[in-house]
Amino acid sequence: MTTLTTLDVHPDVATALRTGLPVVALESTLIAHGLPWPLNLETAQQAEAAVRAAGATPATIAVWKGVPTIGLNDSQREELARSPDVLKASRRDLAVAVSQQRTAATTVAATLILAHRAGIRLFATGGIGGAHRGDTADVSADLFELARVPVAVVCAGAKNILDLPRTLEILESLSVPVVGYATSEFPAFYVRGSGERLTTRVDTPAQAASLLAAHWALDGAGVILAQPLPVESALETEEFASALLRAEELARQTNVRGNAVTPFLLARLAELTTGKTLRANQALIVANARLAAEVATALAERPAKQQGKHATNSSTAKIRRRGQ
Repeated sequence: MTTLTTLDVHPDVATALRTGLPVVALESTLIAHGLPWPLNLETAQQAEAAVRAAGATPATIAVWKGVPTIGLNDSQREELARSPDVLKASRRDLAVAVSQQRTAATTVAATLILAHRAGIRLFATGGIGGAHRGDTADVSADLFELARVPVAVVCAGAKNILDLPRTLEILESLSVPVVGYATSEFPAFYVRGSGERLTTRVDTPAQAASLLAAHWALDGAGVILAQPLPVESALETEEFASALLRAEELARQTNVRGNAVTPFLLARLAELTTGKTLRANQALIVANARLAAEVATALAERPAKQQGKHATNSSTAKIRRRGQ
């Protein structure tokens, strides 16, 4: 019987983990729920290619027919991209997906825990979740999982449909470092800056690797490494703010609530900006994958004793290499 302690690991990923080569986890929600076809598949392929070009092994994570899977093959990625009924799994939904033998795309929170169980230290995504505007009870599970799991998340900050100051306050309370990469301002996903200042920045992959190693040696958990999206892909602040106001009004008019809010707003923003947000999303995902691979490589090049605690896979998860 399959349990959550059994991981199906792609052979390339298993080899890299066994030999201490750099690996970068990638989430699968962007494939199944974040972007439309065929942009979703193209973006996933480009992200994996960017990881390989930077010298690391990509591991796109999902639950496949009830089995937590670390590294999808080509046919699995395409099926996720085309299928209309893939479960969206956060941390709380993993047991449901496993016990019901469902195929599920994993959010940031779920990808974090599965990456950690496989022994992967770097994870690239578009943007983390956070606190929603006006609703003090609606806070993403991403933040709480970051406080528990020693994995670094490379992202373009948090989606700027959220309450960014409150999101940062929660992360501070949870002792999650938020580190700017080549910036002293928290990025805001589609927009390069949020106006929220950061206390820590690094400017090279080696500096980032050194900070991560020190953090984990001191028993720290998750870290956010936030870089702004490429300038040529960013939206102007006023343009985005206008589109967001309109999208939020449409959400109120149609009584969209709960976990349906984010996908609704993202879809309306794509329409209102004539696809600019989609192109920005693709650009930042690929850029973050590249940076995560560079940092993973820099971390792997450090002596094992300088990589921080849990530098090797100390997980109790059973690793079922594909084909066994």
